Amino acid sequence: MDRRSFLKWQMHGLLWFSAAPPLFSLADQALADTSPDVAIVKGKPAAATRAAVEMLGGMGRFVKPGNRVVIKPNMSFARDVDSGTNTHPEVVREILILCKEAGASQVRILDHSLQNPEQSLDISGIRPACDSVEKGICHHLMSAGHYVEADIPEAAEMRRNSFMRDVLAADVLIACPTAKSHSGAGVSLSLKGQMGLIFDRRIMHSSYNLDSSIVDMNQRIKPALAIIDATRVLTTGGPGGPGKVIAPGEIIASADPVAADSTAIAAYEWYGRKIKPAQVGHVRLAHERKLGRMDIENLLTKRLDLA
Repeated sequence: MDRRSFLKWQMHGLLWFSAAPPLFSLADQALADTSPDVAIVKGKPAAATRAAVEMLGGMGRFVKPGNRVVIKPNMSFARDVDSGTNTHPEVVREILILCKEAGASQVRILDHSLQNPEQSLDISGIRPACDSVEKGICHHLMSAGHYVEADIPEAAEMRRNSFMRDVLAADVLIACPTAKSHSGAGVSLSLKGQMGLIFDRRIMHSSYNLDSSIVDMNQRIKPALAIIDATRVLTTGGPGGPGKVIAPGEIIASADPVAADSTAIAAYEWYGRKIKPAQVGHVRLAHERKLGRMDIENLLTKRLDLA
């Protein structure tokens, strides 16, 4: 290669490099391109949670060093693990560990209790489990001072509500609901579970169509990652039970909360029968409003059995 050819080759390389996206973005995209849309892992709660996140590309795909993270489990009932009303404490603890391993600068585990807040944290087992990793990060935020009014510009009905300040300030929101039935919404999974992050939930029942307002809410605080605890599933009597609890022993994870919810809906019997994602109003609306996909037959789902 003569000097002129070398200089032309060098300049071409510099122009290509300057136009290319940063290397970390390329790495993230490569992970996303090779990962499944939905990961389902059967096994013990902590191990299955870790494996499901790793199948999606690892927690580093979602949480970057220095990020502030909010984890939203179900922990608003003063009932134990076997009731199926709260997320398994080992699932929540493992998500916390994964976030810290990814370099999160702050992790908060938040909900808005439907029963005695302190009893709910303790009897659910979530606070003791997470205190073993870092004390004082599990909270029920019950007073209005923890919330701030925010607009929902793309809403169909509920154009404003009060959201937790910590959630609006977070870099990453992770939904980790337990899989359970719900008397008003049909099921309570990733999308419906975000109601624990707003102050006025009653207005969603009384002033708006519940399904539509659930989707409106998720347009403001959509989770970046959904990890559904299906180690036990409360198939009737939800959200507070008692009801029929089955034990699939599975974790369902996806970067698309609509796909995660749809997978859980299709996987188990609800109210004694199989149903389709499109039969759940807020899931169908979320798909139609392009918050995610319920056509799971067209998505890549990978399964792993650790049991």
